[in-house]
Order: sequence, then C-alpha cells, then structure tokens
Amino acid sequence: MRRRRYDDHDNHEAWAIPYGDLVTLLLAFFVVMYAISSVNEGKYRVLSDSLTEAFHGTPRSPQPIEAGGAHLAPPEQLPLTQVHRMISARLPIRHVVAATDAPPAPQHSPTAQQAATQSARDAAAESPPAGNDMGASGMRGLDVPGSDLDQVAQDVSAALSSLVAAGSVRVRRSDSWVAVDISTDILFGSGVARLSPAALAALQRLADVLKTFPNAVRVEGHTDDRPITTAAFPSNWELSAARAASVVHLFMDRGIAARRLAVVGYGEFRPMMPNDTSAGRNANRRVEVLIFNRDASADGLR
Repeated sequence: MRRRRYDDHDNHEAWAIPYGDLVTLLLAFFVVMYAISSVNEGKYRVLSDSLTEAFHGTPRSPQPIEAGGAHLAPPEQLPLTQVHRMISARLPIRHVVAATDAPPAPQHSPTAQQAATQSARDAAAESPPAGNDMGASGMRGLDVPGSDLDQVAQDVSAALSSLVAAGSVRVRRSDSWVAVDISTDILFGSGVARLSPAALAALQRLADVLKTFPNAVRVEGHTDDRPITTAAFPSNWELSAARAASVVHLFMDRGIAARRLAVVGYGEFRPMMPNDTSAGRNANRRVEVLIFNRDASADGLR
C-alpha cells in the first residue's frame, strides 16, 4: 500500500517574525537616542575635564606648602557658595561680579592694633623723631601717605616668608599699591580653577593679614599664551577670571568685606616675561593680589 503524500502548505504569516524583530530594534534604537539626548550636562563636563586633567597631568608644585616657617596641614574645605559650587563642578563662569554694593561694615570698638596706632600717634605728636631713621611702627603711627602700604608689605612678607624664600611668591611695593604675585602652579591644578587643598592655608594666612587693613583689594588672574579649549573654559579669559574669583571668595569666607574686593581676568595678554621659554610661561601663570592706598578703590581709581 502506498503512503499518501501531503502537499506542503505555504506559511503566509512568516513575515511577522522578522517584522517583530525590526520593531523591537527600532524601539531599542529610539530609547538609546532619547537617553543620549537627555544627558546630564554637568556630569558630562566633570567627566570631560577629569579625563583632560588625567591625560595632561598635574603641575609640579612644592608639597607640602609651608607658610610662616611652619608645616601646615591641609585645612578642611570651606563652606561652598553658589560660585564655589560652579567652580567645584568646573562649569563656566561667564559673568564675574567685580564689586558688590553691600552696605559698609558696622564699626566695632577699637581693636588692640588700632589702640596701639593711636598711642603711637600721640607719642609722635609729643616728641617727633629726628632724621630719617624711623621704624615701621613709627611710620604706621604717623599719617604719612603710603605708610600703611609699607606695613602691609612687611606683614604679607612675614606671613608668606617660606613661599617668598622659595620664589613662589613675590611682594612688590609701588607708590600707590602693594602687589603680591603668586604662582598659579601652587594654587591650581592644570586647566582648573578650583583651589588645591594645600594652597588654602597660604591664602588664608594672606587673608588674615589683609582683613586687618581697610584698603581696597583687587585680585587679577593671568595665564601664559598656550590656548585652552574645554567645556568649562573656552579660552584663557574664562580660566584667568575664574581663578581670580576663587581667591576672592576665599577672602570673603575669611572675613574680608566684599565691598573692598574686585576680580579681573587678563588671560595671556599682560605677560611679565616672554612666553618662548618654560621659565617665562611659569612666571606669566600667576594670580596678583593688589592692595591699594586707603583713599583708592578696588579698581585703582580715587
């Protein structure tokens, strides 16, 4: 008996399987595209700048920082203001406020320093010294133009004596201001504007000296001529201004009145030395703190 053969029937629904696979792939594709389009910009910038810093390395700076001849352990982080958070996240700071309209600080009772100054003035009025052999205390007691700047220069040099001796800090005296030049290599990592923990102690000592004087203070940021293009800092303008702002906010946290302060970013356009050598570029990467006469404002104008 012969076995009956059955004809094979065509499967008219075979297209449904590849069609379902195609729809699944399209769904996965659009999910991935949506996830990419809604990326967290802040986290992306932090990742980008962290990779840039890792591959470019960190600058060589003396570790640990010593100021005033004593070993200083890295202090705890200061409370973060809104600008601190932006600097910590390495986000661009497009607008930096040069000075605020905060009301004048309330006048407190005379400090020991002011009492000593008044005593020196009384003594000078009764028996004025002869000749030019006048000490620093006598100059501070008399109301001689620029005498307070002499005392500022002496106090700053004493507070940062070890860094001055190492060549990382230079104190310059002019007729109308005192300039404190600080190498950025001891303050910041490469291409960032966040202060290093080791540099905080030195800047805190500087701030503690400056807050005993009423003089206006301007912080200027400078870079070398090597271009920088990152998500946080499109050019050296932003980098120099953000670094100066970091120093100003530390000064404010240490008690210096905001109305005394100003921020300026010069980028690479005010070099101290030619940028054709490594030593010249190191000298040009700096933060300058200018302390003006008592009758001058933070912008250098009377």
